Amino acid sequence: EYEGDRNSEGERHGFGKARLPNGDTYEGEYERGLRSGHGTYRFKNGALYTGNYLQNKKHGKGVFFYPDGSKYAGDWVHDQRQGYGEYLYANGDTYTGEWANNKRHGQGTYVYKDTGSKYVGSWVNGIQDGPAELTHLNHRFKGRFLNGKPLGRGKFIFDIGCEQHGEYIQPVQEKEEEEEEEPPLPLEPKWKVSEITKLTPWSPHDEGPSTPGEAAGEEGKIPSVLGDAGEEGEGRREEEVNEDQQDQGEE
Repeated sequence: EYEGDRNSEGERHGFGKARLPNGDTYEGEYERGLRSGHGTYRFKNGALYTGNYLQNKKHGKGVFFYPDGSKYAGDWVHDQRQGYGEYLYANGDTYTGEWANNKRHGQGTYVYKDTGSKYVGSWVNGIQDGPAELTHLNHRFKGRFLNGKPLGRGKFIFDIGCEQHGEYIQPVQEKEEEEEEEPPLPLEPKWKVSEITKLTPWSPHDEGPSTPGEAAGEEGKIPSVLGDAGEEGEGRREEEVNEDQQDQGEE
């Protein structure tokens, strides 16, 4: 069903309202039969998108409300979250930063609602990867991440005015004599302290050997850095797939 403007060739053109065969509805601008311009698309399952379209695809600025209560507001390119945007997750976590191909990619800030911890740094394909700073209640960690885990040289900075330098080392997996049915989970990187100092300027880009201090060889008793960042179902969601249908029922 369609109610609205048409051009001289009978195509939907201008402003109109449409109900798709699957029960979704669209109200907004059309250009030569396709959703183009600003509009609001309501999905039968309760999801909603309001923003810009280009040739039936979300493109430009827009806000998507997902059925689980999560929300994305930001840039879109050809139906993908791409550019800059903010995602509010169903569990209350938030991510603000760069996106590519529907995933957190580039520079961004992720805030964990339960703990108040904050990750500020690099992301690659939705995973924490690269130089970053992780801030907790009374201390913070500066270093590098690889595949979502801290690895290599870094330092913990404590509010009391001191720093603990060291590095995260990936433990070697010990092989069992007997064959296991399932491969073991990868071991968590371990923090090895090199020295404790007063506050010093340092960035994750600094390389070079660490200087052993009084605490050399001691494994730091530091709280685990953080669990995985929340997932928002980073594949294409069902409601977005439904939207790919062309409006039907021209008459």
